[in-house]
Amino acid sequence: MHVTDPIADFLTRIRNAQLAGHRIVEIPASKLKKRMTEILYDQGFILKYTFDDTSAVFKQGVIKIALKYDPVTKKPVIRELVRVSRPGLRRFSGATDIPRIINGLGMMIVSTSKGVMTDKQAREHNVGGELLCYVY
Repeated sequence: MHVTDPIADFLTRIRNAQLAGHRIVEIPASKLKKRMTEILYDQGFILKYTFDDTSAVFKQGVIKIALKYDPVTKKPVIRELVRVSRPGLRRFSGATDIPRIINGLGMMIVSTSKGVMTDKQAREHNVGGELLCYVY
């Protein structure tokens, strides 16, 4: 199977796993997806993750993500995970024009010339870039 938009696939696998109530989701790895996973972890959206490079299924390895749920309501911590820039319509933004997600409660993941980072980090480093997705 050939995926035309690996980032959308990454986000969809996380959404589907949450809807099904899974604890762990496995996603084919890439440098970009590994960085996005690290950002989700750093921002407290996922419990933990591992990179397994010895996967028989995917030659580039696999990312195992432990999803995070509210201990009381059992609802997923990630309420929304939306792709912004698509292969058919790329969305770019300057450092000052990066949109704020729910007045800063959510976060945008931005691919910049200085690497993949959150909207907040991009503003601090004063770099714009491609708006990959937003999470809250």
